[in-house]
Amino acid sequence: MRILLTGRAGQVGSALERALAPLGEVCAFDRQGFDLLRPVEFRKAIGELNPAAIVNAAAYTAVDRAESEADLAFKVNSAAVGGLALAARSIGALLVHFSTDYVFDGEKASPYVESDAPNPLNVYGRSKLEGERAIAASGCRHLVFRTSWVYAPSGRNFLRSILAAARTQPELRVVDDQHGAPTSSLDIAAAVARILAAPDLAQKGGFYHMTAGGETTWHGFARAILDAKGIRTPLVAIPSTEYSTAARRPRNSRLSSAKLAADFGVVLPDWREGLAAVLRAVD
Repeated sequence: MRILLTGRAGQVGSALERALAPLGEVCAFDRQGFDLLRPVEFRKAIGELNPAAIVNAAAYTAVDRAESEADLAFKVNSAAVGGLALAARSIGALLVHFSTDYVFDGEKASPYVESDAPNPLNVYGRSKLEGERAIAASGCRHLVFRTSWVYAPSGRNFLRSILAAARTQPELRVVDDQHGAPTSSLDIAAAVARILAAPDLAQKGGFYHMTAGGETTWHGFARAILDAKGIRTPLVAIPSTEYSTAARRPRNSRLSSAKLAADFGVVLPDWREGLAAVLRAVD
């Protein structure tokens, strides 16, 4: 199988490049080699490579900055994704794409399922939702995986920010009223590789939630990080109202991955297991 992978320099993309390698030829690109803002060029590259699958790990992910860069966020997360979907359809390729818990408003009391109505609270969430809709409207074969609170051994993410701040700040104040499942890029990549290797893949597709097992809050996640590293910096739980951000966040980011388990037999590890594995790989 020939796989075209975008976003190889990102948290999920770098993990995917390694995880997908056993499946065949992985043609992996960063933004310099495959720029989603240059549709003529990326359509030409797709036509020349003629991959069986396009795995799009590239995205605009600066949630707060998106509030002032809405045009760029929509170009990358919506318009470019729609172009990828049409290019995939033109060659009969499967498009694998990643979306987010931020397409929901967080008002539901229980974990969200795939059929729940989206209602994003911020520009980032709206741009990702429009990307989802563009894929569905394109008619291409697709797998869209919504995930949440993604982190990795490297790059800019909550885990690394907490570790850096704990070494320089007298105390840490972290929100304790937003609930979700921290999901490791390593676990996402392993799950996607397993799914793409499934013998009955051609008969399946659509939207799936893919998150780690269990749940916690950002404060609970921070506590687990500090405890695992033996760091004693004081950690204070605060409400969202005391932590001002440009973009509103959903209070409930929990996603049910039951459909993923039923259709593919794939269950991601509990978030604590994922954290332990990532901490062993932190650079």
